[in-house]
Amino acid sequence: MPQTILTPVHHELIIKKSRFIACIQPMPDRAGAQKIVAGLKAAHPGAAHVCWALLAGGQSAAVDDGEPSGTAGRPMLDVLRHQDLEGVLATVVRYFGGVKLGAGGLVRAYTDSVAQALLGAQKIAIIRQRHLRCDAPYPLEGLIRRELDTAGATLDAVQHADAVSFAFHLPDDKAAALIARLSEAGNGRIHWRAENDDPQADSA
Repeated sequence: MPQTILTPVHHELIIKKSRFIACIQPMPDRAGAQKIVAGLKAAHPGAAHVCWALLAGGQSAAVDDGEPSGTAGRPMLDVLRHQDLEGVLATVVRYFGGVKLGAGGLVRAYTDSVAQALLGAQKIAIIRQRHLRCDAPYPLEGLIRRELDTAGATLDAVQHADAVSFAFHLPDDKAAALIARLSEAGNGRIHWRAENDDPQADSA
């Protein structure tokens, strides 16, 4: 099951006088990641590189920031993928110590920086949520509310018009059973509307 991390974690390595300052933090999109990276560059004007990797679905990225191609961003991203993480940004600020590490040494340094930081991370499972909407006659409102509560669903909105309209979400693996129970209890009087999925994090 994919996981994210709860709070930022940090680690610093010194390899042949070069400092590698790593931070791993929750991050849902590339725009947010780029703001963090810009802030790090402003905070570390003397740094030689600010490399980063974002694992966030279609917005994932791996940036070497001047290091030889494939020696920083990609190894960092590989660590995140290997640990089955999602929605996570890894950054490593490097202060050059005057000794070149070579391509292999750089890959190891950036890999170790991220891996060591993640040792202190508190991970949480990403549980896919199902968002559902239904309409029902007024006499069924109490029944629906009780069933939602029993299933552990979160009620997002209720509207009262010609019928009662409910919008709610719950873990995807519980949705089918709830739909079946309500459809049976309502004797065909509950009308289901279009639904969509949305990944949300919950404690493992």
